[in-house]
Amino acid sequence: MVRHCLAAVFCLMGVVAAAESPRPNVLFIAVDDLKPVLGCYGDPLAKTPNLDRLAARGMLFEKAYVNQAVCAPSRNTLMLGLRPQTLGIYDLPTHFRDVYPDAVTMSQTFMANGYTAEACGKIFHSGKGNHDDAKSWSVEHWEAKGGPYVNEERVGKAKGAVTEAADVPDTAYGDGKLAEEAVRRIAEHAQSPDKPFLLMLGFHKPHLPFCAPKKYWDQFQPGDFRLPERRTPPEGAPEYAPTQSKEILQYRNVSEKPPFSEAFASHLMHGYYAAVSYTDAQIGKVLDALDASGLSENTHIVLWGDHGWHLGDHGMWCKHTNYEHAVHIPLLISGPGIKAGQRTKALAETVDLYPTLMELTGQPLPTSVNGAALEGASLVPVLHDPTRSVNDHVLSVYPRAKRLGRAVRTDRHRLVEWKAIGGPPEAAEVELYDYDSDPDETKNLAASQPEIVARLRAILSGYPEGKPQVVVAGAPATAAGGRKKVKITAEGDEE
Repeated sequence: MVRHCLAAVFCLMGVVAAAESPRPNVLFIAVDDLKPVLGCYGDPLAKTPNLDRLAARGMLFEKAYVNQAVCAPSRNTLMLGLRPQTLGIYDLPTHFRDVYPDAVTMSQTFMANGYTAEACGKIFHSGKGNHDDAKSWSVEHWEAKGGPYVNEERVGKAKGAVTEAADVPDTAYGDGKLAEEAVRRIAEHAQSPDKPFLLMLGFHKPHLPFCAPKKYWDQFQPGDFRLPERRTPPEGAPEYAPTQSKEILQYRNVSEKPPFSEAFASHLMHGYYAAVSYTDAQIGKVLDALDASGLSENTHIVLWGDHGWHLGDHGMWCKHTNYEHAVHIPLLISGPGIKAGQRTKALAETVDLYPTLMELTGQPLPTSVNGAALEGASLVPVLHDPTRSVNDHVLSVYPRAKRLGRAVRTDRHRLVEWKAIGGPPEAAEVELYDYDSDPDETKNLAASQPEIVARLRAILSGYPEGKPQVVVAGAPATAAGGRKKVKITAEGDEE
């Protein structure tokens, strides 16, 4: 009898202790234009010791993908838990609240459940007519002052040089200032450990221009970099499917058009890797501050790239496609209850992160836009067991040439169906790639493998076709076709 009473007391004490234990914090790190060229992803050239140690703290997702390879739609998906084709927003300037004024963002949900939600740097896309979302934060959004350059000024609307390697301290550039601010915020939160927080940090590099302190350039030799073997689009791909690399062509000293010369392409690759190393060092400062604060044991850390980047493969540069290099991203998740040093081949997509963070922090799933349920799947089962899977496919889209390219990626294949929204299925052009037999996407296999095409198109047919780009009265004109009557047209390859 006494034993049973003691058991009941200890059980009650456990319930009380669980109720009184602080809810887990979330440190969410977004990195602009970061593809998986990291040491932890097996890249032999990368100098990324801090991202490598972050990967060692938890789970590395080998097959994580974004839902559209351009900044604003990708970030909308992250924060709203809905895909671009559900929202009908594929361009840079359309602000989601102009279309869905009552939308509930991920950070708003955190705030509604007692969290402080803060943003520093680039979380939502700002620029090209777009802007941040004040409703999503407990305090005013913070951004580093100053432009991308140290040694030169941007003249009017013209872009400056495509690279810069100034002999300056880290804080001379914006991401160094962002790391400083993040360290300060973490120290503040350490003073109130019982108040849970969502701290979202948006690092700008390696986004163009490739500007980083000289010491990060000096980690590499120009001869370290070799262009990919495949420098032309996939054989048999529709002529409109590749990007025209227009974003990089806007910079002052880019006089060539792709495919670039070996020397210039190597210089650009050098700049990209240097910028990645610079951002890696800033993330290291944030991780050190979190560990020193005493908060790390109760903090989930998520590292997410907002899309990939074509670094000369297929003769392409930048993002703006449905191909592997544009949509494949790094995704690292660690924190309480997640075993260190894990890797998984389970498919994941950006839209999964909202429900994942809800489950990790014990919050109920909200509705997002007009009562719509979140579209992603929680990755928590995978975080507990890397052999598990919650997706047998993931999706991405990209608009081009009055068509919407809808892509389905399975463990082995990617199919892209190109057609006008609402157009007949038989009018579609199709791409098919097999990453077991052709990991470099050298040939469109759709004509030779009709059975696989039919199976993957059947998956796509199970989803709504996709909304046209929404029209917002009075919004500025864009490369997507003008705001008075917007259609899915050739998306401008600029950021």
